[in-house]
Amino acid sequence: MNEKQQNQPVQDPGEVLLIDKPLTWTSFDVVKKLKYAGNFKKIGHAGTLDPLATGLLILCTGKMTKQIDSFQAQEKEYSGTLVLGKTTPSIDLETEFDGEYPTEHVTEELMHKALAQLTGTILQIPPIYSAISVNGKRLYELARKGKTEDDIEIKSREVEIKKFEIDTSEFPTIHFRIVCSKGTYIRSLVRDFGLACQSGAYMSALRRERIGEFEVANALTIEEFVKQRATALVK
Repeated sequence: MNEKQQNQPVQDPGEVLLIDKPLTWTSFDVVKKLKYAGNFKKIGHAGTLDPLATGLLILCTGKMTKQIDSFQAQEKEYSGTLVLGKTTPSIDLETEFDGEYPTEHVTEELMHKALAQLTGTILQIPPIYSAISVNGKRLYELARKGKTEDDIEIKSREVEIKKFEIDTSEFPTIHFRIVCSKGTYIRSLVRDFGLACQSGAYMSALRRERIGEFEVANALTIEEFVKQRATALVK
């Protein structure tokens, strides 16, 4: 190694961090917290989770931020809970209930027909409470100003639903497991499941279990990450 090579700074290869996002935190909240705790110059996440969702959030630092798109493109697995018979504008509990619908007619046969309609390659319309931009404005910003789906043209998108499994033992509360492609909105699936059951539905809980080969079982909580980095700095 010559003198010039010896004087070059060592390149930070970056890291891939697996975090179990807590309830009510935004994905940006997690990025901000970890950037400070880990003293990272460059950090970003590979796939947003809504504030009312928990589970796996992949964060990349340094040079590994170049891999964010490849992580975002991978298959995802979710578990969660939906409730038939009521709706909210956001399709989750971020907003107040705005409708109530019958559920007495909903049979196992009807629910499994709904699942069949929502499995495979499908077209879905993203929820109005989402971060998609329309004419330079985020949809959720327009929704919070009182705009509805009738006021805005939201383009449908093609997604693949590889598995949509339900447990109806606590009907009308239904627990589900979904394996899907990049770009899938679980809240849209919940909304469309309710419609296919000739009723309404909202999502009461959502957890991201997996992204590609990365599982939430191997993720750290934010508290564990902060403690781990503090210990490393002491050493």
